[in-house]
Amino acid sequence: MKIGVMLGADGGSDSIDDVVAAAREVEAAGLSNLWMANIFSFDAISTLAIVGREVDRIGLGTAVTPTYPRHPTALAQQAMTTAAATQDRFILGIGLSHQVVIENMMGLSYAQPARHMREYLEVLMPLLRGEQVNFDGDEYRVHGLAITIGGIKPVPTVVAALGPVMLRVAGQLADGTNTWMVGPNTMKDHIVKRISAAAKEAGRDEPTIVGGVPIVLTNHPDECRERIGKGLTMYGQLPSYRAMLDREGVDGPADIAIVGDENTLRGEIDRFRDAGVTDFNAAIMDVEEGARERTLEYLSKLAGG
Repeated sequence: MKIGVMLGADGGSDSIDDVVAAAREVEAAGLSNLWMANIFSFDAISTLAIVGREVDRIGLGTAVTPTYPRHPTALAQQAMTTAAATQDRFILGIGLSHQVVIENMMGLSYAQPARHMREYLEVLMPLLRGEQVNFDGDEYRVHGLAITIGGIKPVPTVVAALGPVMLRVAGQLADGTNTWMVGPNTMKDHIVKRISAAAKEAGRDEPTIVGGVPIVLTNHPDECRERIGKGLTMYGQLPSYRAMLDREGVDGPADIAIVGDENTLRGEIDRFRDAGVTDFNAAIMDVEEGARERTLEYLSKLAGG
């Protein structure tokens, strides 16, 4: 199982230079990937193109870029450009976002999210392979269009799929899923089981399973868990994440977080590996002095960095 770090789950960075500095730290720690949330700060794809010119080794992925505000042809062009800028180290993570964002804030329809994602992938995935697209759907009608960028491989694409229908769509059409707020039991019995079955049925390779989890190495677990709960309250209120928390049988995001000493962290991370996660995505919670540095150092040791 690869180990990476997520930026932005608990807020945006102050500057592009901060993101580049964080990427250098993750690379120096010997970790595999840097994942960047795309919330209401920097555009994650563009930022990772810059980061990829400054760091040489680690994979760079979005966690995740919302689809509704971006036509799939525009997103394909941006993703392929970033793949070229990063020597094929870019992983495109996409998702629906949430009804409160898409409808209430942006004024777009969120009426048929699964249909939207299926049509989106029907256009996006061939483009990312350098193929011409001819597609007629309810939302998208694209004809005779291809994007040509030489010297790159097809861009790996994972979908923020949590529900049964979305997991089936992701397994059939994409390269895997990128999850957040999913506990190890739900990961094994719901996420991995469903998307793997869909991929097998479609004749696709075993899917990439990215598991994003809040984490902190600390000797004060109760205090840190309380702070994590307060900082991530909104995630427990969004329907898609709430459904995953309920499946796991926990009250809120703080109960999913991996919090404690080295033995605790090792044991909980192993549970995600055993559940079928291929890429562990550590959202380090900087909830006490030195927490980020300690946790990154520990993850580096765990990864053999």
